[in-house]
Amino acid sequence: MFAKILIANRGEIAVRIIRACKEMGIATVAVFSEADREALHVSLADESICIGPPPVKDSYLNMTAILSAAVATGAQAIHPGYGLLSENARFAQLCEQCHITFIGPPAQIISKMGDKDEARRTMVAAGVPVVPGCDLVPDAQTALREAKRIGFPLLIKARAGGGGRGIRLVEREEEVENAFLAASSEAASAFGDGACYMEKFLRPVKHIEMQVIADQQGNVVCLGERECSVQRKNQKLIEESPSPVVDEKTRRQMIDVSTKAAKAVGYQGVGTIEFLYDREGNFYFMEMNTRLQVEHPVTEMVTGIDLVKWQIRVAAGQPLGFSQEDIRLEGCAIECRINAENPSQGFRPSCGRVSLLHIPGGPWVRFDTALYQDYFVPPYYDSMIGKLIVHAKTREEAIRKMQAALCELVIEGLDHNAEFQMDVLEDEEFRNGTYTTNLMEKRGWV
Repeated sequence: MFAKILIANRGEIAVRIIRACKEMGIATVAVFSEADREALHVSLADESICIGPPPVKDSYLNMTAILSAAVATGAQAIHPGYGLLSENARFAQLCEQCHITFIGPPAQIISKMGDKDEARRTMVAAGVPVVPGCDLVPDAQTALREAKRIGFPLLIKARAGGGGRGIRLVEREEEVENAFLAASSEAASAFGDGACYMEKFLRPVKHIEMQVIADQQGNVVCLGERECSVQRKNQKLIEESPSPVVDEKTRRQMIDVSTKAAKAVGYQGVGTIEFLYDREGNFYFMEMNTRLQVEHPVTEMVTGIDLVKWQIRVAAGQPLGFSQEDIRLEGCAIECRINAENPSQGFRPSCGRVSLLHIPGGPWVRFDTALYQDYFVPPYYDSMIGKLIVHAKTREEAIRKMQAALCELVIEGLDHNAEFQMDVLEDEEFRNGTYTTNLMEKRGWV
């Protein structure tokens, strides 16, 4: 097992990883930007090193500075958390060259699955159902020809990156050229890769993801599904496990397919297979995230398995301590992302000093955050400032528990979306579980 781990991230996920390391008896190193000098993860870690000015490109994406910090402190491994460098194949490769363990899959797997076009072709070869579409299109003329074959509506999607960038919905033939050029340009600017492919746009659909974990001995276990269909501009807002519409037979099929997909690429570590799920109960591979997900706590709540600890253990070469037969989804868990933004003003981002903070408590209520009273939330980073997670025996109880927790949550000094989350929980389609990824648009909440 590692004696010391450097956490190459910030905010709530850095705090989450440090807590897991402390419970495992592992020393920790925090890296931070000048804007995060007073951040919670900095004070919780055993050591901390400033790696640059506030912009992420100069600090949390500065591979040289992070690796130098790891070497200087004698860290044996680097945990990238999610976002930032977590799916950067080059960084994983540099870690290997520096004889530092990257807590995630090998660089070649990250590269293979990060290329969404190659991932799609890999899944087809493995017998995993995929959305009808085409491989990479080199130019607008080819895109138009393929679009006519696929049929409308369709999506033009960048093969690299994520977070909803490099994606364009095309409803009609005359929109293809401009949409292709816009998606390609956005992807080239955001990810340094403008290559795009296309696939049929299915609607209405649910977004269901399957959590997998694989060790270095070839064992793969799927920890069930998460429903992530409450989204705004392709960014998730509420997640739950299990899904209210996936029955046991379908769950077993999705588990089998997800396990097959992970084995097909020789996967190692924690990862997520994402599917689109239609009203007929059909599911189609969308992409694979080769990292820990923001919403991993709901899986932890229903399975009782600490994903961060097991992520560290398998990276250290330990075999999984459980099999597929051991996995049982008990009860229901719901997560609400608490973002520093003002929903009534077009979800305008907010920053400022936390003048009053009260975190809800009670049995099976969890708030993952890096906030503390008098902390200044800087304007440079992602707007998510916490994740409120609850667990109960039934979905109805879990919804009521989440409503109570949101009512109890107090964060003064900046705008946030807790009241808006209450509105979503009250929505009829959310309550009966029939909601799909277009819920926000249907309600005019975008």
